[in-house]
Formats: sequence, C-alpha cells, structure tokens
Amino acid sequence: QLQLVESGGGLVQPGGSLRLSCAVSGSALYYSAIGWFRQAPGKEREGVLCISSRGDSTNYADSVKGRFTISRDNAKRTVYLQMNSLKPEDTAVYYCAGRNYYCSRSGKDFASWGQGTQVTVSS
Repeated sequence: QLQLVESGGGLVQPGGSLRLSCAVSGSALYYSAIGWFRQAPGKEREGVLCISSRGDSTNYADSVKGRFTISRDNAKRTVYLQMNSLKPEDTAVYYCAGRNYYCSRSGKDFASWGQGTQVTVSS
C-alpha cells in the first residue's frame, strides 16, 4: 500500500508556473503507476497525466498538452507535475494517486490517494 502526500500548490498569476510534488512512501513505489488528477469546484474529477512504473507518461487532458509534464524520481520517492503557462481554468484541487504498474484514465482504478493541494490561477 502506498501513502502519498502532495505539495507545491498555491496562488499563481495567469502565465505562471508551478511544480507540484507527490511524496510517495511504501515499498510498492517501484512497481506503481502514479497519476495526477484534478477537481475544480462544481466539476467532476479528471485525469491529467500519469507515469507508469517504467517511466512512460500518458496525457489524459487535452487542455494541458504542451503545458504540463510529469516525471518521477524513484530515488527521491517523488513524482512531479510541472505546470507551465497556467490558465485560470487550471484552478482546481490536484491529487496524486497510485496503482499497480500501468496508468489508467479512471480514478476508480487507483487504490491510494493523497489529500490534495489547491492550485489557484488568478490575477
């Protein structure tokens, strides 16, 4: 079982950047896929990006293509979400979640979740 803790959220102006971190504990890290999801007020949770246990990344949100990237550093037990050219519509609570090996678009396939970190994009 994984334990995940997100950090790095905050208030940023449109066009700015943030890097979210997901600190992962638990022996299953090395064979876990880690996904980033977000939920804006009044909207359903959506998958953003995911990275498999092998380091292959998958983008699930067309709106973030070319702006967001995901990476993992197993030695630091951390998965990152680099967010550039932020827009007000990126405002949401961002969650990281873990599952075995492969990525999935559906949050229902992820067994372990962090508590979330708020990202607000506003001038």
